[in-house]
Amino acid sequence: MSQDRFSLAGRRALVTGASSGIGRAVAIALAQQGATVALHHFGDAAGARDTAAAIGLGTVVHEADFTDSRAMSAFADEVGNGAIDILVSNGAIERRRAWGEVDEAHIQAHVAANFTALFTLATRLVPAMAKRGWGRVVATGSVMARRPRAETIVYASLKAAQLTAVRAMARDVAPHGVTMNVVSPGAIETEATAERYRDAAFRQAVAAKIPAERHGQPDDVVGAFVFLCSDAARYITGADIPVDGGWTIGDAPGALPGATA
Repeated sequence: MSQDRFSLAGRRALVTGASSGIGRAVAIALAQQGATVALHHFGDAAGARDTAAAIGLGTVVHEADFTDSRAMSAFADEVGNGAIDILVSNGAIERRRAWGEVDEAHIQAHVAANFTALFTLATRLVPAMAKRGWGRVVATGSVMARRPRAETIVYASLKAAQLTAVRAMARDVAPHGVTMNVVSPGAIETEATAERYRDAAFRQAVAAKIPAERHGQPDDVVGAFVFLCSDAARYITGADIPVDGGWTIGDAPGALPGATA
C-alpha cells in the first residue's frame, strides 16, 4: 500500500481539546502527516501555545468553553467560516462524583461539553465536507462507554450517546465521501491523570487488569486517529475502535481486584 494513502497533505483539520494529552498528541501527528491544523482549548493558553509551537508558525488557536452554550455557538460560527476537512472532537470533561450525589448542573455540563459540542460542530462542518465530497470526523470516546463505573455514570453515559450520534450521522453522509468514527482510549496517562499514575500501587493495579500489562500513553492512541483521517480508512465509517491494551476484551488473567482508572 502506498504511503500516500496515509498522507494528509492539503487537508485542513480542527482538533478540540488540543492543549494537552490525547488532543495535543493527535494534533501534532496530523500535522506531521501534512495537515494544516487549527487548535481549540479552554483555560490552558500555555498548553495550547506549546502544541502550536510543536506544529509550527501560523498555527491557529481558538479558545471556547464548551459548557457555555453562547461560547460554543460563537466558536462554531468562527470555525464554520473556514473550510475544515477533518474534525477531531476530543474536547470533553470528566468530573467524577458518586451517582447518588449527581445534580442537574453536573449532568448539564457533561451534556454540553461531551455531546452538544460534537453535535453542534458536526452540524456546522459536515454538510460542507459532504458537498466537497471528502471529510473525516473522529470523536474521542472512552472504554467507560463499555465498562462504566458508578462515579463516572454521567461521563460514561454521554460517551455512549456520542457513539450513537456518530453512527446515526455517518449513515447519512457515507455516500458523500465523509466518514465518521470513534476512537475509545482505555487507561491513558495524561497531564490530568499524572498524579494518580505517580502512585506505584495504582499503576500496578491498573496494569494487572489490562491484557497488555500496562497503561497507555497519548502516543499509543494517535495511530488510530491518523489512520481514520486518511484515505487508507475511506471504507470505515460508524466504527468504534478501542485503543486500550485489550481491556475491553476483559480483565487480564489474575487481575487484581479494586483497580480504578
